[in-house]
Amino acid sequence: MIFTLFYDGRCPLCVAEMKQLMQADHQGLLRFEDIMQPDFTARYPHIVPEKASAILHGQQEDGTLLLGLDVTELAWRSVGQKRWIRLLRWPGIRIVADFCYRIFAKHRYRFSALLTGQAQCEACTCPAPRKKPQAVLYLQSRPLKVR
Repeated sequence: MIFTLFYDGRCPLCVAEMKQLMQADHQGLLRFEDIMQPDFTARYPHIVPEKASAILHGQQEDGTLLLGLDVTELAWRSVGQKRWIRLLRWPGIRIVADFCYRIFAKHRYRFSALLTGQAQCEACTCPAPRKKPQAVLYLQSRPLKVR
């Protein structure tokens, strides 16, 4: 089953998480699509970049669309890592986690600036990972370090 994640390639934190997922995806189960790429709308007309920018979008192979932390949970479950994220989908916790996620998504550039020193990166320096899990992402011509 291939799962496609639609992410913001100008967000340093988003790019960092996609790189972690790419490195963990040894079976090639995930596909990564940068919603900021010029040809994105032509390739995915059913995904509105403005909506995908407001909340993370993911699409299962059968066309089922997932949003927010459901995307994050399925992606990490697919690669067999970060099992603790499943807790965020439990009833009760889910409501609070989704609320917090929406705040994060809305202010992700501010969080990126606080945590990485960089609010946004240029689209040309954050190439969209396609299907190759071993691809390298760059932020301002420096390799992105994952801790």
